[in-house]
Amino acid sequence: MNRTTPATVTDGEKTTDEPTETPETTQSTDRAVAESQEPRDRDETGPVDEPEAVEETDDDTDEETSGRLAAASAAVVSAGLGVVGLTGAWTGRVAAERETLIGQIKTQSGGSAAQQINEIYGDAWHSTALVNGIFGLLALLVGSYVLVRPAFGAPARQPQAGWVRAVARGGIALGALGVLISIAMYFDLIVALPTAGG
Repeated sequence: MNRTTPATVTDGEKTTDEPTETPETTQSTDRAVAESQEPRDRDETGPVDEPEAVEETDDDTDEETSGRLAAASAAVVSAGLGVVGLTGAWTGRVAAERETLIGQIKTQSGGSAAQQINEIYGDAWHSTALVNGIFGLLALLVGSYVLVRPAFGAPARQPQAGWVRAVARGGIALGALGVLISIAMYFDLIVALPTAGG
Protein backbone atom coordinates (compact mmCIF):
# COMPACT_ATOMS: atom_id res chain seq x y z
CA MET A 1 0.00 0.00 0.00
CA ASN A 2 1.29 3.46 -0.86
CA ARG A 3 1.46 5.82 2.04
CA THR A 4 0.38 9.39 1.41
CA THR A 5 1.52 12.43 3.33
CA PRO A 6 -1.08 14.79 4.72
CA ALA A 7 -1.95 17.84 2.74
CA THR A 8 0.23 20.88 3.37
CA VAL A 9 -0.69 24.51 2.88
CA THR A 10 1.86 26.82 1.38
CA ASP A 11 1.12 30.49 0.80
CA GLY A 12 -2.57 29.87 1.16
CA GLU A 13 -2.68 27.17 -1.49
CA LYS A 14 -3.39 23.51 -0.79
CA THR A 15 -1.13 21.04 -2.50
CA THR A 16 -2.42 17.72 -3.74
CA ASP A 17 -1.60 14.55 -1.96
CA GLU A 18 1.44 12.96 -3.59
CA PRO A 19 2.56 9.46 -2.83
CA THR A 20 5.96 9.11 -1.37
CA GLU A 21 8.12 6.15 -2.31
CA THR A 22 9.21 3.88 0.48
CA PRO A 23 11.70 0.98 0.30
CA GLU A 24 8.82 -1.52 0.20
CA THR A 25 7.17 0.08 -2.82
CA THR A 26 10.50 0.34 -4.63
CA GLN A 27 11.22 -3.37 -4.21
CA SER A 28 7.74 -4.43 -5.39
CA THR A 29 7.97 -2.12 -8.41
CA ASP A 30 11.39 -3.48 -9.38
CA ARG A 31 10.11 -7.04 -9.03
CA ALA A 32 7.09 -6.35 -11.25
CA VAL A 33 9.25 -4.72 -13.93
CA ALA A 34 11.66 -7.66 -13.90
CA GLU A 35 8.81 -10.18 -14.26
CA SER A 36 7.26 -8.22 -17.13
CA GLN A 37 10.60 -8.01 -18.94
CA GLU A 38 11.42 -11.71 -18.76
CA PRO A 39 8.76 -12.85 -21.26
CA ARG A 40 9.60 -9.93 -23.52
CA ASP A 41 13.27 -10.89 -23.48
CA ARG A 42 12.35 -14.47 -24.34
CA ASP A 43 10.18 -13.34 -27.23
CA GLU A 44 12.86 -11.03 -28.57
CA THR A 45 15.61 -13.57 -28.48
CA GLY A 46 13.36 -16.32 -29.83
CA PRO A 47 13.32 -19.95 -28.76
CA VAL A 48 16.56 -21.52 -27.72
CA ASP A 49 18.04 -23.57 -30.52
CA GLU A 50 18.04 -27.19 -29.47
CA PRO A 51 20.47 -29.59 -31.13
CA GLU A 52 18.76 -31.40 -33.95
CA ALA A 53 18.25 -35.05 -33.31
CA VAL A 54 20.37 -37.18 -35.57
CA GLU A 55 18.08 -39.16 -37.81
CA GLU A 56 18.85 -42.84 -37.67
CA THR A 57 19.55 -44.37 -41.01
CA ASP A 58 17.52 -47.35 -42.13
CA ASP A 59 18.87 -50.75 -41.19
CA ASP A 60 19.11 -51.61 -44.85
CA THR A 61 21.57 -49.46 -46.75
CA ASP A 62 21.64 -49.42 -50.51
CA GLU A 63 24.71 -51.63 -50.64
CA GLU A 64 23.23 -54.23 -48.29
CA THR A 65 19.96 -54.27 -50.22
CA SER A 66 21.72 -54.74 -53.55
CA GLY A 67 23.93 -57.44 -52.00
CA ARG A 68 20.91 -59.37 -50.72
CA LEU A 69 19.18 -59.07 -54.09
CA ALA A 70 22.31 -60.32 -55.86
CA ALA A 71 22.55 -63.30 -53.49
CA ALA A 72 18.88 -64.18 -54.01
CA SER A 73 19.23 -63.94 -57.79
CA ALA A 74 22.37 -66.07 -57.74
CA ALA A 75 20.60 -68.73 -55.67
CA VAL A 76 17.76 -68.93 -58.21
CA VAL A 77 20.27 -69.06 -61.07
CA SER A 78 22.11 -71.88 -59.32
CA ALA A 79 18.92 -73.94 -59.02
CA GLY A 80 18.08 -73.27 -62.69
CA LEU A 81 21.53 -74.33 -63.83
CA GLY A 82 21.25 -77.50 -61.76
CA VAL A 83 17.97 -78.41 -63.46
CA VAL A 84 19.49 -77.77 -66.89
CA GLY A 85 22.51 -79.89 -65.98
CA LEU A 86 20.19 -82.82 -65.23
CA THR A 87 17.67 -82.50 -68.06
CA GLY A 88 19.94 -81.14 -70.77
CA ALA A 89 19.83 -77.95 -72.81
CA TRP A 90 19.45 -77.01 -76.46
CA THR A 91 23.17 -76.28 -76.55
CA GLY A 92 23.88 -79.92 -75.77
CA ARG A 93 21.54 -81.03 -78.54
CA VAL A 94 23.22 -78.66 -81.01
CA ALA A 95 26.66 -79.98 -80.01
CA ALA A 96 25.45 -83.56 -80.44
CA GLU A 97 24.04 -82.87 -83.89
CA ARG A 98 27.29 -81.20 -84.89
CA GLU A 99 29.33 -84.21 -83.81
CA THR A 100 26.92 -86.49 -85.67
CA LEU A 101 27.37 -84.49 -88.85
CA ILE A 102 31.17 -84.53 -88.49
CA GLY A 103 31.06 -88.27 -87.92
CA GLN A 104 29.01 -88.79 -91.06
CA ILE A 105 31.46 -86.74 -93.09
CA LYS A 106 34.43 -88.70 -91.73
CA THR A 107 32.87 -92.10 -92.42
CA GLN A 108 31.35 -91.18 -95.79
CA SER A 109 34.31 -92.55 -97.70
CA GLY A 110 34.13 -95.76 -95.77
CA GLY A 111 35.12 -97.17 -92.47
CA SER A 112 34.54 -100.04 -90.16
CA ALA A 113 31.31 -100.44 -88.24
CA ALA A 114 33.06 -99.73 -84.94
CA GLN A 115 34.50 -96.51 -86.33
CA GLN A 116 31.11 -95.39 -87.62
CA ILE A 117 29.50 -96.10 -84.23
CA ASN A 118 32.21 -94.17 -82.44
CA GLU A 119 32.24 -91.19 -84.80
CA ILE A 120 28.49 -90.82 -85.33
CA TYR A 121 26.99 -91.99 -82.07
CA GLY A 122 29.74 -91.96 -79.45
CA ASP A 123 31.05 -88.44 -80.07
CA ALA A 124 27.52 -86.99 -80.02
CA TRP A 125 26.79 -88.81 -76.76
CA HIS A 126 30.00 -87.50 -75.19
CA SER A 127 29.34 -83.94 -76.37
CA THR A 128 25.91 -83.96 -74.70
CA ALA A 129 27.44 -85.27 -71.48
CA LEU A 130 30.14 -82.60 -71.58
CA VAL A 131 27.70 -79.73 -72.04
CA ASN A 132 25.42 -81.01 -69.27
CA GLY A 133 28.42 -81.39 -67.00
CA ILE A 134 29.43 -77.78 -67.60
CA PHE A 135 25.95 -76.59 -66.57
CA GLY A 136 26.10 -78.77 -63.46
CA LEU A 137 29.52 -77.41 -62.54
CA LEU A 138 28.28 -73.83 -62.94
CA ALA A 139 25.36 -74.63 -60.63
CA LEU A 140 27.82 -75.94 -58.06
CA LEU A 141 30.02 -72.85 -58.24
CA VAL A 142 27.19 -70.30 -58.09
CA GLY A 143 25.42 -72.07 -55.23
CA SER A 144 28.65 -72.35 -53.26
CA TYR A 145 29.34 -68.66 -53.82
CA VAL A 146 25.93 -67.74 -52.37
CA LEU A 147 26.53 -69.80 -49.23
CA VAL A 148 30.15 -68.73 -48.69
CA ARG A 149 29.77 -65.02 -49.51
CA PRO A 150 28.49 -63.85 -46.06
CA ALA A 151 31.70 -65.14 -44.44
CA PHE A 152 33.77 -62.61 -46.38
CA GLY A 153 33.66 -58.83 -46.29
CA ALA A 154 31.89 -56.62 -43.77
CA PRO A 155 29.29 -58.44 -41.65
CA ALA A 156 25.71 -57.68 -42.67
CA ARG A 157 23.27 -56.17 -40.19
CA GLN A 158 20.74 -58.86 -40.99
CA PRO A 159 21.51 -62.52 -41.66
CA GLN A 160 20.94 -64.03 -45.07
CA ALA A 161 17.35 -65.04 -45.71
CA GLY A 162 16.57 -68.69 -45.10
CA TRP A 163 14.94 -69.26 -48.46
CA VAL A 164 18.06 -67.97 -50.23
CA ARG A 165 20.23 -70.54 -48.45
CA ALA A 166 17.69 -73.28 -49.16
CA VAL A 167 17.53 -72.50 -52.89
CA ALA A 168 21.34 -72.29 -53.07
CA ARG A 169 21.66 -75.70 -51.39
CA GLY A 170 19.13 -77.10 -53.84
CA GLY A 171 21.19 -75.72 -56.73
CA ILE A 172 24.34 -77.30 -55.30
CA ALA A 173 22.64 -80.68 -54.92
CA LEU A 174 21.24 -80.60 -58.46
CA GLY A 175 24.56 -79.43 -59.86
CA ALA A 176 26.51 -82.17 -58.08
CA LEU A 177 24.07 -84.81 -59.32
CA GLY A 178 24.29 -83.44 -62.85
CA VAL A 179 28.09 -83.52 -62.77
CA LEU A 180 28.13 -87.12 -61.56
CA ILE A 181 25.69 -88.26 -64.25
CA SER A 182 27.63 -86.39 -66.93
CA ILE A 183 30.90 -88.01 -65.88
CA ALA A 184 29.26 -91.42 -65.99
CA MET A 185 27.83 -90.66 -69.44
CA TYR A 186 31.13 -89.36 -70.80
CA PHE A 187 33.09 -92.42 -69.73
CA ASP A 188 30.30 -94.80 -70.76
CA LEU A 189 29.76 -96.03 -67.21
CA ILE A 190 25.96 -95.93 -67.31
CA VAL A 191 25.29 -97.07 -70.87
CA ALA A 192 28.07 -98.49 -72.97
CA LEU A 193 28.43 -97.78 -76.67
CA PRO A 194 26.94 -100.43 -78.92
CA THR A 195 29.40 -102.83 -80.47
CA ALA A 196 29.49 -104.04 -84.05
CA GLY A 197 28.49 -107.64 -84.53
CA GLY A 198 30.85 -110.24 -85.86
